[in-house]
Amino acid sequence: MQHKQRSTIWKIVGMYALLGTIAIAMLIPLVWLVSTSLKSPTEDLFQFPPRLIPSQPTFQNFVTVWKSHPFERYITNSVIVSVLTVALNLLFCSLAAYPLARLQFRGKEAIFTAIVATIMIPFQIVMIPLYVLAVQLGLRNSYLGIIFPAIASAFGIFLLRQAFQGVPKELEEAARIDGCTELGIWWYVMLPSIRPALVTLAIFVFIGSWSDFLWPLIVLDRPEYYTLPLGVASLAGTFSLDWRLIAAGSVISIAPIILFFLLMQRYIVPTEAASGVKG
Repeated sequence: MQHKQRSTIWKIVGMYALLGTIAIAMLIPLVWLVSTSLKSPTEDLFQFPPRLIPSQPTFQNFVTVWKSHPFERYITNSVIVSVLTVALNLLFCSLAAYPLARLQFRGKEAIFTAIVATIMIPFQIVMIPLYVLAVQLGLRNSYLGIIFPAIASAFGIFLLRQAFQGVPKELEEAARIDGCTELGIWWYVMLPSIRPALVTLAIFVFIGSWSDFLWPLIVLDRPEYYTLPLGVASLAGTFSLDWRLIAAGSVISIAPIILFFLLMQRYIVPTEAASGVKG
């Protein structure tokens, strides 16, 4: 018995040690980025051994970047695009996932398989057809043009379908007995029951939309519609690769992602859908 307990303890210790190592490895680039953004022009960024803590920390890099570029506009554009992308993803993915999970109709499995198979298609393959379609629809240099390819995703449909399948059938049957329509069941029963999955999808979509660079670069050529990734990329030309200023712009760009995750993570909890069902 003691041997078994020791084995369990060592497994737990090993797991936490592995997770801690991975966390440190992932945090080092972020810490180095923040450190670089706070270093003064007199400090050598490439000294060896590297200095993690700036000897003369300064926020002047952030001030210079903020004054030299319209970062307020970039942030506003990114917020509009990301919020609309998240909202449309949650709407369309949940509408597509609900019948694939709870309704019975011919060809359901084939449709789901075809949707999931599109995950294997790289964006670069559909990039040109999407651009041609966006031009034909008059979506260039517009918020809708940036959002257009990301209003729904195969991953989102897959994630929400799996979540819908975990909702007890008794809740659905009780709603039908009360006279609720399929749309009403989707809205009043299913969506509240899969809130953790919706929050998880929202986080993934927000991060992907906020950090997307390739598609906005293709569909936009007017700076007033630039999102933060495009604005940060323009710093390289403006400041001729001054890494302090580029690092400051990058910190400004990723700070909202971290804030969004911290605000939303408390909603990622196990669903309580089954708690209202008694055997």
